[in-house]
Amino acid sequence: MMKVHYLKNVYRGKVTQCYGLKTGMNKVRTEESLYLSLEGLEGDQCADQRHHGGSERALHQYPLEHYSFWRKKYHEDIDWQAPGMGENLSSEGMTENTVCLGDRYQWGDAIIEVSQPRSPCYKLNKRWGVDTLSVDMQDISRCGWLYRVIQPGMVSVSEPLALISRASNSMTIREVCEAFFGDPLNKEKLLQLRQQRALSDAWIDKVMQRTETNTVENWQFRLLGPSGEN
Repeated sequence: MMKVHYLKNVYRGKVTQCYGLKTGMNKVRTEESLYLSLEGLEGDQCADQRHHGGSERALHQYPLEHYSFWRKKYHEDIDWQAPGMGENLSSEGMTENTVCLGDRYQWGDAIIEVSQPRSPCYKLNKRWGVDTLSVDMQDISRCGWLYRVIQPGMVSVSEPLALISRASNSMTIREVCEAFFGDPLNKEKLLQLRQQRALSDAWIDKVMQRTETNTVENWQFRLLGPSGEN
């Protein structure tokens, strides 16, 4: 029997100027049926198409449980709630500890596949007014994850995610984060990442570069923005 997960909410949004930057992070809840294409949800926009969106980053899911963690860690007076991380899918009961790279889900008429963890960036710091949020999120692997669309189709919040396949050598999203971010030059873990057929091309390219050069790409701009560059 397929394991099913019911979504709490589905979000989409337009690109706007806010938090001192141009972003599609401000999304709104939708209960209507939408077409999910290879590039993402109908009506959902992405400001920085070089680092966000695209066929291997068509959807972002973030666990609803994490918001209470951030509330306790940082400011009780900040309204920590979805979709504050710019997620499309909000859920309970699915976390980085239980979701695996390559997991395929039937969602309505569509089929989606987990392609990589979300790489936290400085725009989250701007959004929440917390200078270290992206770094903290990366350090403890509460990043959420991204999907590619295997089969486009109509979807809605009323349709559950039904797990239809999982690779025999699959790594959890937490394991991927801990290898990629936490121990980035460990040769054994790099090999394990290379063996994940579902890992996005962008991440595989970085894994190959590290293997060949024994150096890690600079994360400063992604995590801290222009002011964080050396």
